[in-house]
Amino acid sequence: MIDLHSHILPGIDDGAKTLDISLEMARIAVDDGIHTMACTPHIYPGLYMNDAAGITRHRDALQAALDAKGLALKLVTGADVHLVPGLLDGLRAGRVPTLAGSRYVLLEPSHNIVPPRFLDSVFSLVAAGYTPVITHPERLVWIEEQYPVFAQLIQQGAWMQVTAGALTGKFGPRAKYWGERFLGEGQTHILASDAHSTGRRVPQLSQARAVAERWLGAEEARRLVIDRPQAILDDIAPSRVPAPPQIAPQRGWLQKILRRA
Repeated sequence: MIDLHSHILPGIDDGAKTLDISLEMARIAVDDGIHTMACTPHIYPGLYMNDAAGITRHRDALQAALDAKGLALKLVTGADVHLVPGLLDGLRAGRVPTLAGSRYVLLEPSHNIVPPRFLDSVFSLVAAGYTPVITHPERLVWIEEQYPVFAQLIQQGAWMQVTAGALTGKFGPRAKYWGERFLGEGQTHILASDAHSTGRRVPQLSQARAVAERWLGAEEARRLVIDRPQAILDDIAPSRVPAPPQIAPQRGWLQKILRRA
């Protein structure tokens, strides 16, 4: 499997604090069946002042440490990019990295408030040739009031990344409800761990893949953690990648997840 959202690089954001933690996270990922992981620290001006060059240096150092330990995990670069003024200029200049140098870029909306001109900002990225991959929409505080916006974003050309731990209940019933709804309504392109540590937020995908398989079948579950992530790494145009299935909910599906919430 391929995990395209992690905070495994040590000491540069709110993820792994030390190299030892990074190495243990890598062991957990390999044991779970993950062979490739994107190092995607936050880029948030004024708080996490990371850039492409620094992320690449830290990735190279961690890859060397993994290789020395015999851990079969390939690291690629990226960033968990916050939607701020100047983002498009940063992407064009190469200061803000995309996922493995592709057209795909992880885009993190504000957790607590709807970003101003959210639709317009995402569309400007699409118009410039990028494919924004919106991170963990199921965990946003404002998802209840703005859920239809995400369907509009997909129509504009954005992709959605649901957190694996949301589907397994690690973020509580609310995130599980919205994660299952994104999944069941065909609005999830990839699953990723958004791993930060060796505790609750670990780099694991297999349990969430099993949840997706129960909802959508083995083929689509594979696409969520292998095929579409690989298409991102290979920089395949979104139009050439199978879209999430638009399926009719199973009988009682909505009522069941509403009871869980």
